[in-house]
Amino acid sequence: LQAMTTGQFAAMNSDQIGALTTLEITKLESQDLRAISTVALRALNSDQLAALTSDQVPTLTTQQVAALTSDQIAGLGSADLNALTTAQFASLSSAQVAAMNTDQIGALVSDDLRAISTAGLRAWSTDQLNALSSANMGALTTAQTAALTTDQIRNLSSTDLNALGTAQFAALTTAQVGAFSSDQVAALATDDLQAMTTGQFAAMNSDQI
Repeated sequence: LQAMTTGQFAAMNSDQIGALTTLEITKLESQDLRAISTVALRALNSDQLAALTSDQVPTLTTQQVAALTSDQIAGLGSADLNALTTAQFASLSSAQVAAMNTDQIGALVSDDLRAISTAGLRAWSTDQLNALSSANMGALTTAQTAALTTDQIRNLSSTDLNALGTAQFAALTTAQVGAFSSDQVAALATDDLQAMTTGQFAAMNSDQI
């Protein structure tokens, strides 16, 4: 394989790429890996994809990453997933983000989390969102926080809700605030309450207050 040119790697079809051994995959040079077509890359099974090293993963193009199947994303180890660059994370589709398992989500680093699109975050189930560490909940951008669905907000644990910073609380929509459960409201920290706007308070009903 090392004697092949990048042009030859670009010409390989799905059957040929799918026939590579895991050892051969670990020895692929970055320029050769980047030359593989998106169609052929989708032929890699979970073992083959997992064979990519943490040095190889960041060299994938954003087009290659965006072309990976949901099963391929779900099959990545946490270390390999975290090896993706922020640009690669930003290229993930909502379906790919939704395919992440709770172990992968729990291991995300904050910069990668912040790179995920708001549409991608909205694709997470409540279990997936609650898999975020408290530190990562506090690392969400205000745009990401404001984009969460009311179901996602309503089903956040009190710990995760309190992990949001004051800027994040101020960014919540009135619909999101109106979705708070009475237990969530009762557990809010003083700083978070003080960060809420008058409009947000007006959105709360008598059962919440």
